[in-house]
Amino acid sequence: MPASPRLLAAVDALPLRPDLRVLEIGCGPGVAARLVAARLTTGHILATDRSATAIAQATAGSAAEIASGRMSVRQVAAEHFVLDPGEEPYDLVFANRVGALDGRHPALGVRVLARLIQAVTPQARLFVEGREVPLRP
Repeated sequence: MPASPRLLAAVDALPLRPDLRVLEIGCGPGVAARLVAARLTTGHILATDRSATAIAQATAGSAAEIASGRMSVRQVAAEHFVLDPGEEPYDLVFANRVGALDGRHPALGVRVLARLIQAVTPQARLFVEGREVPLRP
């Protein structure tokens, strides 16, 4: 599945470095995650989505990225996301078309941000639709 111009622009706006740990909220079929994985060398992207169908699509379409160790996928709702035991925190979080983070569901957004703050480094940054937004109040 090719990336849309909108999705390419959102990924291009991310301040990616080859060594970053990146968390995507709402990965859908994994197109953006694959674009990010291609820019990582020692880094890693975890692509998450609440939908089992989306995770199945992301997994099927990302076999090379997953096999390389640069990408993994996890089915979880953003408001329930927690680091697995031993999992390192993330340096950068991004989301595209996720209602809890783009203002469509503000109460849910508060819950999601609380979870994200617990899963990131102190210097972590959050990008929604390609724009940086405050991660912490």
